[in-house]
Amino acid sequence: MASVSLAFDPNHNHSTCRKQALAKAKQLCHERKLRMTPIRELVLDTIWQSHKPLGAYELLPTLSEAGFNSAPPTVYRALEFLQEQGLVHRIALLNAFIGCPHPGAKHHCSFLICQHCGNTQELDMQAVSAQINLQAADLGFTPQQQSLEVLGLCRNCQEQQP
Repeated sequence: MASVSLAFDPNHNHSTCRKQALAKAKQLCHERKLRMTPIRELVLDTIWQSHKPLGAYELLPTLSEAGFNSAPPTVYRALEFLQEQGLVHRIALLNAFIGCPHPGAKHHCSFLICQHCGNTQELDMQAVSAQINLQAADLGFTPQQQSLEVLGLCRNCQEQQP
């Protein structure tokens, strides 16, 4: 799983990216014999509208506009399903969610988060994960989950600064 710059590439075709993400999600649900309900699909589609993480409460107006129950438990149930299926990741630092560019592949989550524009890029950090596991084992610790979230400025925002 290679690190592909989706969020920080100014030439990125986001419309294609979004369509591919939704198609892959539907395919995975079909293969797993799970239902991609209209609410789940709408939440996932809304998350994929950009490469900026969205909080659960930011998703409520979209559900309401589409005529669905826009109560927080509805959104949280959809997000829980999408997370369990590996279709979205939770960015703990922001208490927000972002689409996974490679669902179905088991991987550890690592993110670069631009503090200026909010775009977030998932990284392939297998070497870092392996090093964490080695050092944890030396200490008699067994990691259950890993997430690395790095704040900074993307290339585009750096170029815009005086």
